[in-house]
Amino acid sequence: MARQIVVIGGGASGLMAAVQAARAGARVTVLEQNDRPGKKILASGNGRCNMTNLEQNPLCYRGEDSLRAFEIVSRFSPQKTIGFFSSLGIYTRNRDGWIYPGTGQASSVLQVLLMEAAYRRVKLKTRETVQEIQKKADGTFLVATKGWQYPAEAVIIACGSPASAVEGSCGAAENLARQLGHRFIPFLPALVPLRCQGGWLSKWAGLRVSGAVSLYVEDVLSGRETGELQLTASGVSGIPVFQMSRYAAKGLAQGKKVRLDLDFLPDYSREALAEYLEIRKQQCPYKNLRELLIGLLPDRLIPILVPESLDFWQTAGIIKAFPVKVTGTAPLKQAQVCSGGVPLEELTDHLESALVKHIYFTGEAVDVDGACGGYNLQWAWSSGAAAGTHAAGGSVL
Repeated sequence: MARQIVVIGGGASGLMAAVQAARAGARVTVLEQNDRPGKKILASGNGRCNMTNLEQNPLCYRGEDSLRAFEIVSRFSPQKTIGFFSSLGIYTRNRDGWIYPGTGQASSVLQVLLMEAAYRRVKLKTRETVQEIQKKADGTFLVATKGWQYPAEAVIIACGSPASAVEGSCGAAENLARQLGHRFIPFLPALVPLRCQGGWLSKWAGLRVSGAVSLYVEDVLSGRETGELQLTASGVSGIPVFQMSRYAAKGLAQGKKVRLDLDFLPDYSREALAEYLEIRKQQCPYKNLRELLIGLLPDRLIPILVPESLDFWQTAGIIKAFPVKVTGTAPLKQAQVCSGGVPLEELTDHLESALVKHIYFTGEAVDVDGACGGYNLQWAWSSGAAAGTHAAGGSVL
């Protein structure tokens, strides 16, 4: 007889788990607390849905065990993701390894998932908030909401995190995990702007510059990224900042000192930049130091970096490593994802609980968060496919 599976959460990993479990012959019910499923899918990639990324390595996935996360991803790889969605009707576009639906619309991805789920007779119950998972004496479960109890032989917890401004984003995964006896690494914002301290912030607000950013936690380098930096009235944003924000958030949560060094001319070394400034002075001896920087840096940035007369070596040093104290992150509603979740050491390779048989965790409920660029959705697809297939007793991916 087909196994009865309840999936808690109708987001990316939950819908993938439901489809794969149904394909493997299970009877599947998805419980979604919102009025409709897939709201975060619709918001992903600014509505364009960066489905996955062809460049893959363990560093793309963060958490206590990034290597194991990468191994799980490798079993349901980007190529399998593209093949899966192509079979459902999605024509994909490759933008330097970043994979998008050809329509440029996240709604296309959600629509084909829901159509496949309907075809596989997946039951979708909306406005259902799970309060408890009760284990019965026979090893099966009752998944309790405010108004009903759903019987299940296996339960997949795919209810995400409180990240993003999407209505209904929540931290229910933590409550359910702790009820089941799991350790849970607290949710912290990741892929999020950083708030900084400085009297100049209002002066540089709105500037976008190509540069590099280095993150220091207690004066130890945690990472360096290059790309477009967005300077804001509260701090610094942009993809390079997003990539390292989870480490900043973790350091701040531990009470550590966190700093950014901003490099506004990463193509130059400090020595080369100092020499270039000397050449500019020789070419235009009538210019003062700030005037020499016109054409190199945005006008509004120059008096911030050079508030007083300095020599060329000092000026080059500030331009290459402008220190900014980090005081916090933007709120969770501005974060694309969260770090934290159930640690992989408490889950099997198929994301089944090592403590309670036939309970699974996927997506953001697991202590895995990806870099910016489609990696979080790839983790959702891979983890959902692993849990859904195994929970149904199907062939292991």
